[in-house]
Formats: sequence, structure tokens, C-alpha cells
Amino acid sequence: QVQLLESGGGLVQAGGSLSLSCAASGRAFSNYGMAWFRQAPEKEREFVAAINWNGGDTYYTNSVKDRFTISRDNAKKMVYLQMNNLKPEDTAVYHCAISRIPWIVPMMVADVASWGQGTQVTVSS
Repeated sequence: QVQLLESGGGLVQAGGSLSLSCAASGRAFSNYGMAWFRQAPEKEREFVAAINWNGGDTYYTNSVKDRFTISRDNAKKMVYLQMNNLKPEDTAVYHCAISRIPWIVPMMVADVASWGQGTQVTVSS
């Protein structure tokens, strides 16, 4: 089992930036796809961004394309989410996630083996 720990959330004004980090520990990391999901109050958890095992392929939900960038450092067992030009609708708890199956990129909740506890991102208008 892998453990995931997010950091870097906070309060920012619209148009600002935040950088989230996710530290992984436990089982093998480098051959698993990773992702960020978010959950706003009274809403379902939704996909935000994902990255394949070696960082060569990235995927984003339409609402964050050209604003967010996902990256990873396999040597450090870290995943990052750089968020620019933040909007109030980006307000949510952001969760780091690892795929159930090696080499698969997790883009749905059912694809995820483990979640981090989440970090709050609040964007004021």
C-alpha cells in the first residue's frame, strides 16, 4: 500500500497562483500513473489532471487546461500541481491519487488505489 501526503494549499485571490505537492511512500511509485482530483462542498470528487509513469504524457480536464501543470519526480517520489490564474470555481479540497494498476493513468475515481488526505485551496473573488 502506498501513502500519499499533500501540501501547499491555501487562500489566494483570483488570478493568483499556488503550487501543490504530493509525497508518496510505501510501495513502488515510478511505474504507476498519478493524478490530482478535487472535491468542492456538496459536489462529487472530480478529475483535474493526470500524468503517466515517466511524465511523458499529461492529461487535464478542460476547465484547467492552459492554467494548471502536473509534473512528477520519480527519484523523489513526488507529484506536483502548479496552478496559475486561479478562479473562485477552483475552490476545493485537492487530493493526490495513484493508479490501481501499473502503467495506467488514473482519470476516474474507480482507477485509484489510494488517496491523500487532501489540501484545501480557496480562491477569493
